[in-house]
Amino acid sequence: MTATMTPIWDDSVLPFQLDGADVRGRVARLDGALNTILGQHNYPPAIEALVAECVLLTALIGQTIKLRWKLSLQIRGKGPARLVATDYYGPTEDGQPARIRAYASFDKDRLDPTGPAFPQIGEGYLAMLLDQGAGTKPYSGITPIAGDSLAHCAEAYFAQSEQLPTRFALSFGRSQAPGQPEGWRAGGVMLQHMPKASPLMGNAGGSGEGGLLMAHDLLQGEAGESWQRANILLDTVEDLELIGPGLSPDRLLYRLFHEEAPRVFPTQPVNFGCSCSADKVRNSLSIYSAKDIRHMTTPQGTVTADCQFCGAHYVMDPATVGFEATKEAPGA
Repeated sequence: MTATMTPIWDDSVLPFQLDGADVRGRVARLDGALNTILGQHNYPPAIEALVAECVLLTALIGQTIKLRWKLSLQIRGKGPARLVATDYYGPTEDGQPARIRAYASFDKDRLDPTGPAFPQIGEGYLAMLLDQGAGTKPYSGITPIAGDSLAHCAEAYFAQSEQLPTRFALSFGRSQAPGQPEGWRAGGVMLQHMPKASPLMGNAGGSGEGGLLMAHDLLQGEAGESWQRANILLDTVEDLELIGPGLSPDRLLYRLFHEEAPRVFPTQPVNFGCSCSADKVRNSLSIYSAKDIRHMTTPQGTVTADCQFCGAHYVMDPATVGFEATKEAPGA
């Protein structure tokens, strides 16, 4: 019997640059990490699709952050899909994998579980938050929900908030290789044009929904032509090429952009990872008085908490939590 090996490029992000087009980008492939994230929950198909797309976007965007930094992406809406939240943790050391986690909140009574996913967000916004660690102020940016996918929302975010022309091509869903169980696979390409955005836009607004700036609003002349050419080439990509597993990311780049002189950089592995802990739960409860803690105490005489990301269940002695705690926590 021949064992089936997982391709070495799965759960990874490959950075690249198109020297002939002043464009940089990333190719991402996710399977194990995405299956672990979705396996923590029993989401209906529409919510699974939103989480999968958000995780893929986060992996593509997060690859640029520095060691030990954290990128958070949140989608909030007034529709039945109320919240999708992801966190991407930069590697703790060079050569180590990045970590990613995600969860969603939704109104089960209003949700169409098998209907189109994106419209069920409704009116809302996409927010990105970059945390550079202790002693720094997190950076955040927000853009309205627009277009017809989370990828379009992210493109609008970069055009509006960062004035960086950006394009995503994504594919995700359940698939099954011969002799293997069914599972989630996701793959995508992100392009960004690096020259400064056009100074002529000013406050004139853009061509997007509600006057949002779009990538083509930011580039003129030769830069605009180079960006358009890279986008036309990306338009030829097929879903199966994005998710693999038969075509490696470097071969995909050559297939798409060989005339633009693609140059690749070291691959960044990405694993599922959650940062929750009993200490962090206690810290979050430290703002409550003993009276508040008594209201949180279960009939069994404990205070409990569940991590929304990984499902970890914490059980604590009420006397060890809150700012009026009378006992030290175990291991303190």
